[in-house]
Amino acid sequence: MPDSQTSAPRGGVRLARGASPWLLPTVATAALSIARTRKSGRWAAVAVPTTALAAGMLWFFRDPEREITQGRVISPADGVVQSIMPWKDGRTRVAIFMSPLNVHVNRAPLAGTVTSVEHVPGGFVPAFNKESENNERVVWHFDTELGDIEMVQIAGAVARRIVPYIPQGTKVEQGERIGLIRFGSRVDIYLPEGVDVAVEVGQATTAGVTRIDRD
Repeated sequence: MPDSQTSAPRGGVRLARGASPWLLPTVATAALSIARTRKSGRWAAVAVPTTALAAGMLWFFRDPEREITQGRVISPADGVVQSIMPWKDGRTRVAIFMSPLNVHVNRAPLAGTVTSVEHVPGGFVPAFNKESENNERVVWHFDTELGDIEMVQIAGAVARRIVPYIPQGTKVEQGERIGLIRFGSRVDIYLPEGVDVAVEVGQATTAGVTRIDRD
């Protein structure tokens, strides 16, 4: 299935969909201040921080091409495994913390059909805090070869906007881009009973590349 975004050369980097509301005003302000600095050096005090901010935004909203790993379940997010917890229903939750330095485009952990995309209002405490369980979030369910797979995008203290790319009913390929979380945040994936976890707490993950389960 073709990706939900326009194609780019393999190994290249594009800007994430959903970045425009943050990126365009920042870049425009930086460009204007640089232009005015040429007429008056006084504008340098504005041009320097706005240009630095624009560069930071461009870095944050990067969306690199990936060679998708073959495996039953792959990581939906770049980040670090924050916790691995058994659930009462037999599933295992793997929580991945995403710092502002990570790529924030999330990918489908398995191929299948999106059976639901639910936005749940909530707070905005830091994503590494236990109370982040009640944060703003988007809950995804995928019908896959392993049955129902749940994935949750959780907003953090700074990330106050989750941008799903695809609606309910969409068929996705493993590793396909499915959404964006702006700034630091967390992504949880629930592995079905009987599926062993291949990652460890503290391990770095790469969306579409790191395998989450073990044969």
